[in-house]
Amino acid sequence: MSAHTDQDPDVLITSPDPMHPANHISELCRKFYDLGWVTGTGGGVSIRKEDLVYLAPSGVQKEMMQPEDMFVMDWKTKEYLRRPLNYKPSACTPLFLAAYTHRGAGCCIHTHSQWAVLVTLICESSPDWATRTCFSIKEIEQIKGISRGGSGSDEIAEGGRKLGNLGFFDTLRIPIIENTAHEEDLTGALEQAMLAWPECAAVLVRRHGVYVWGKDVGQAKTQAESLDYLFQLAVRMHGMGLKWT
Repeated sequence: MSAHTDQDPDVLITSPDPMHPANHISELCRKFYDLGWVTGTGGGVSIRKEDLVYLAPSGVQKEMMQPEDMFVMDWKTKEYLRRPLNYKPSACTPLFLAAYTHRGAGCCIHTHSQWAVLVTLICESSPDWATRTCFSIKEIEQIKGISRGGSGSDEIAEGGRKLGNLGFFDTLRIPIIENTAHEEDLTGALEQAMLAWPECAAVLVRRHGVYVWGKDVGQAKTQAESLDYLFQLAVRMHGMGLKWT
């Protein structure tokens, strides 16, 4: 048994603090259910706190989720320190880990928002290859809610250029990858998109949803909300015959 558990894995998910990852994930899932982001059992949330990774389980009604339903992983060994007997690990797990590995994120959110799905379908119908593989939008105020690199670090690891939030006249770009039959099979394409788009704060999955990350829960939530607003706006602009770029 790892020293993290103090010989009892339940100590990892027991806390009166509402911001404790096990409590926070449960509350976020209820909020996201109300927003229509995690209908049914789809979607999920993960939080990394130091060397522990907290993960919502697979197949659980998100509005019913409780702290005791959480999986807890050792970040260094990638071994589970806590595995609820009645549940399976989320198929999103390797994609969440990719955000922690390649972006230094502290939280990753996966939604099945209708607006995220619809915007990928609009892009899919474009005759322009670049538009089909990337959602881009500019000169909309809510773009200011998105950080370059998505996790708010001081530098891009390979470029060394200082980061910060996007401005009104900047262009927000979110790569779009193709869906697969099984969620975990998206991992390679998601990692490739992260490497090819070092400033992206999220990755859209065509006909599926979106993965969004941030340096902590607050930033990940802010970016998920900002992006969903922008996706919804783009879909409505498209329906009115307006261009969103």
